[in-house]
Amino acid sequence: MDPVNADHEFLLHHSAVEAAPRLLGAILRHESPDGPVAVRLTEVEAYLGAHDSPNPDPGSHGYKGRTERNAVMFGPAGYMYVYFTYGMHFCANIVCGTAGTSTGVLMRAGEIVEGKDLAYTRRPAAKNEQELAKGPARLTQALGIDRQHNGIEVFRSPVTLQLADHPPSPQHLSTGPRVGVSGPGGGHEYPWRFWLSGNKTVSVYRAAKPRQPPVV
Repeated sequence: MDPVNADHEFLLHHSAVEAAPRLLGAILRHESPDGPVAVRLTEVEAYLGAHDSPNPDPGSHGYKGRTERNAVMFGPAGYMYVYFTYGMHFCANIVCGTAGTSTGVLMRAGEIVEGKDLAYTRRPAAKNEQELAKGPARLTQALGIDRQHNGIEVFRSPVTLQLADHPPSPQHLSTGPRVGVSGPGGGHEYPWRFWLSGNKTVSVYRAAKPRQPPVV
């Protein structure tokens, strides 16, 4: 690991709920063999720890404990936790906080600020620039991030994260319930989705549908 810089130091000492607003406006850049693509983060979600941690979060992948799938989420901070969902999409998180607490920030949406032509190649269904990285799966597609990037450090090439010089001002910051989290951990009691107010790349909120019991 490279020497810790100021941005990395921030992630080491803050939980996801504290770090998530600070990640808004940050630039995440991926230098792939096809070329670079960079996004400015406009929407994120915070997820806290396991059931036996100081900050248990029923909506978190780490809630039931460490597994082979979620091991990266347990730290150390400054690495990327990438998971496969719905049998077709990858989503990416920035791990933060004290090692062992399984706290991380899901990157939900962003603006492409470099490599738009390559992003369009990866996202041919996008109707405009605002749709290129609007949603967590679209964001990873545009960046070219997949399973091979699970556990990669985010402060050293090919993936680099740079926080904005200043956090968003209160009038430019919105919060609300996380998207797609049902049951415990969902709803307005967990207002841990953060986004830049009025930004057109922010995904549309949809409450999770309760799971229906199987028909017998």
